[in-house]
Amino acid sequence: MEILAPAGNLEKLKYALAYGADAVYAGSQNFSLRSKADNFNDKDILEATNLCHKDGKKLFVPINIYAYNRHISKLKDYIKKLAEATVDALIVSDLGVLDIINNIAPHIPVHISTQANVTSYQAVKAYQKLGAKRIILARELTFSEIKEIRNECQNIELEIFIHGAMCISYSGRCLLSAFFNDRNANVGECTQPCRWKYSLIEESRPNHHFPINEDDHGFYFMNSKDLCLWSRLKQIYEAGIDSVKIEGRMKSIYYIAATTRAYKQSLVEIEKGYPANDYWREELEKISHRVYTEAFFDKFDAKDTQNYQTTSYIRNWQFVGNIIDKEENLVKVKSYHKIESTDEIEIIFPDNKSDLVLKNFVIYDENKNIIRTTKPNSCFYLKIDEDIPDYGVIRLKKLD
Repeated sequence: MEILAPAGNLEKLKYALAYGADAVYAGSQNFSLRSKADNFNDKDILEATNLCHKDGKKLFVPINIYAYNRHISKLKDYIKKLAEATVDALIVSDLGVLDIINNIAPHIPVHISTQANVTSYQAVKAYQKLGAKRIILARELTFSEIKEIRNECQNIELEIFIHGAMCISYSGRCLLSAFFNDRNANVGECTQPCRWKYSLIEESRPNHHFPINEDDHGFYFMNSKDLCLWSRLKQIYEAGIDSVKIEGRMKSIYYIAATTRAYKQSLVEIEKGYPANDYWREELEKISHRVYTEAFFDKFDAKDTQNYQTTSYIRNWQFVGNIIDKEENLVKVKSYHKIESTDEIEIIFPDNKSDLVLKNFVIYDENKNIIRTTKPNSCFYLKIDEDIPDYGVIRLKKLD
């Protein structure tokens, strides 16, 4: 079973591959549903494809917008460029886009996006007749429904989401963003108004805001929890699902590294017949996330998918930075958050056996002067005497 990881830019792609992804999905700057991510230009896509193929991995490119007339000409040109770059698959939602690919680049496998709302084996078979090689099933399906689709459709690849943020809308189709601020979520411009805090205003009292409550739960009536199906990984594997996808092209290097590693290592242990190791579940608690849910895995019931209390993230650990260079016993760190030399930090690596815990360590600034505290959005050096692997990521446990 394939572990499919997100990549919002080329650097994140490298970390996804290093931490165990079998395939990576990476969007363009125009036609995927994450236009706010850094995304990939034509040169990046070519480099990303080469990096993936060098390691025997795959690169999938989403073109999963719902296309308007104004997109068609540019889409055709872009698909031709992706064909030249030899990407491994294109992820689409729109039947028109699928038709363009079939005409321009029929040799590129097409994956049908979860945005297409495929909820039955009959829909799977219909897309297969249109040339689809893989279906990314709707998130609203229960596991028993997924197994039935697998049993009915043996000769096509099936993929499901296994971890990450979920939309309040049906399989991601939403008009809230367009309604509130003219940003169309279905072409990649979502501003997440489902996470906002709402109140009522009475016309004659414009300065008086009355909070919206749903029963006695609170204000956030459109706020979904984050998906986490780690405990169901063995069931999914045994059901014959071909690929499990981690959401998160907008997320940090640390998120991508930690989630990819947790699911990949857990899958390796399942394949060897080992029992579930709660260590990896605990690792998923160490990334920034909303309250977790298994969503519709057991039954189609939204009662446990919404958080009516808060939209805040759970951040028990802080992403500090990533190691970008090594010089003898010094490592250079690209910093995103400050630390002090008296802190206790952890450094994780693709091979978790190399993970380090550092206490009372020595910090140097970019000029190799000893300092006590680092600054965010800069670089600093740490003294580490032992030999360490590449792609180290540093985290700091937040004090209660």
